[in-house]
Amino acid sequence: MNNLPATPALAAIMSQWEGWLADIKQSSDYTVISYKNDLSNFLIFLAGHLGGNIGLPQLKELESKDFRAWLASRALEKKYEASSNARALSTIKGFFRYLEKQGKVKNTAIFHIRSPKIKKPLPRAVSEEQAMDALDGIALQNTENWVSARDTALLLLIYGCGLRIGEALSLKYSDIPKNDSLVVTGKGNKQRKLPVLPIVREAIAEYIKICPYKFTTDAPLFWGLRGKALDAGIFQRQLRLLRTKLNLPESTTPHAFRHSFATHLLSAGGDLRSIQELLGHVSLSTTQRYTHVDKNRLLSAYKNAHPRA
Repeated sequence: MNNLPATPALAAIMSQWEGWLADIKQSSDYTVISYKNDLSNFLIFLAGHLGGNIGLPQLKELESKDFRAWLASRALEKKYEASSNARALSTIKGFFRYLEKQGKVKNTAIFHIRSPKIKKPLPRAVSEEQAMDALDGIALQNTENWVSARDTALLLLIYGCGLRIGEALSLKYSDIPKNDSLVVTGKGNKQRKLPVLPIVREAIAEYIKICPYKFTTDAPLFWGLRGKALDAGIFQRQLRLLRTKLNLPESTTPHAFRHSFATHLLSAGGDLRSIQELLGHVSLSTTQRYTHVDKNRLLSAYKNAHPRA
């Protein structure tokens, strides 16, 4: 935080807030990093908006117009999507709640700012054929055999278990699938037990066998080239290169394979309740979006069941 336009007092409370997020709220590393980036960008805006470093007195005096100006700059100048702006606003509100609880700053103006309306897009899934092409292609993506094995195992794990990229990359060596199941910690620090296909277990075992880095109990399951935990951005870049080579749609992202997991299960006759459990959705309404994607199955069910079809 040394490069941020923040006074020492504000920088200190920001560090305490990060610790509180990680230790008390038990937020994931990815969540803490996202919140930290949101707050940092907010302070950078304020420094230009108000002039000079930002401290607790400046935060106390902020008005609704200042918060709206920040959101407007994100939407109009930075071109952030409504979903990103909504999350950033939630982050800043959370930080001001923390400041108030700590007796540092009380500013009610932020809580009068409405969150941007978010249009929930339908999940974009790749076809089964495209998924198979991607799995075959990613194995040939890198000249390093162990990297190819790593990327294949990671993609198979995401597609075969419906994991979020963050969930997959947070796995430790001690988390590798035992027999036919895997325990994953998802959003809200909630755990779920997932079935694991033999092909997924075999791919992970092959990658571990040829990986040059030492696996210990607390070691990351997926290593990067430099001997640190694999960064999500590296794998996302691998998929971008792959989709160009294979002429796959731009929506072919790690998250698309999670969507594909759910969509293909639904197409094969899986019920929504089971898919909800596998994906770790809190609400069934979130899972129900997949019924809009799988129009072919719904049409088939209609034709088979309706007496006038």
